[in-house]
Amino acid sequence: MKLLSLNYAKHIALLATVLLMHTAQAATATAVFAGGCFWCTESDFEKLPGVISAESGYTAGKVPNPTYEAVSAGKTGHTEAVRVIYDPAKVTYSQLVEYFWKTIDPTEKDKQFCDSGSQYRSGIYWGNDAERDIATASRDALLKTGRFKTIHTELAPASTFYPAEAYHQDYYKKNPVRYAYYRNGCGRDAQLKRIWK
Repeated sequence: MKLLSLNYAKHIALLATVLLMHTAQAATATAVFAGGCFWCTESDFEKLPGVISAESGYTAGKVPNPTYEAVSAGKTGHTEAVRVIYDPAKVTYSQLVEYFWKTIDPTEKDKQFCDSGSQYRSGIYWGNDAERDIATASRDALLKTGRFKTIHTELAPASTFYPAEAYHQDYYKKNPVRYAYYRNGCGRDAQLKRIWK
């Protein structure tokens, strides 16, 4: 009888652990954005409270398992993007979208700052109808302000997201001097100040 009680207690403890893990996983959500260089987009999103992490990668292309070399040569149709993992109790999808606009120049087509080509196009890749409606309404509201005549940022359903190679992940943390040199040399922050003043 004692052995049975001990096994039952272990079983309950195991179930409780699994339940807690499932609850923790369910408490997060993902969103995919493209804002030119994924090092910069990853860095920008990881500064936002409620964002757990951002992962650099490739999306919206036509070739399976793309490599950096193929994407950067413009051969796959992908754009550099980030997959944002966030806590919806701390930051909403709508807030992510509003934040995203301030990190890009939506007037540039197939280009962001010093990087040119469709692999650097900006985009919001929604995962469901609610996200699509939020992204579309946000873009339309931005157009109605009269600040921009045209917005070239792509709004499209999410497709397969391929994580970039390991050396691209957290590049801004692992290579702070090179990252700062690239970001400053690209004029990203100066251009963002002009656009969003």
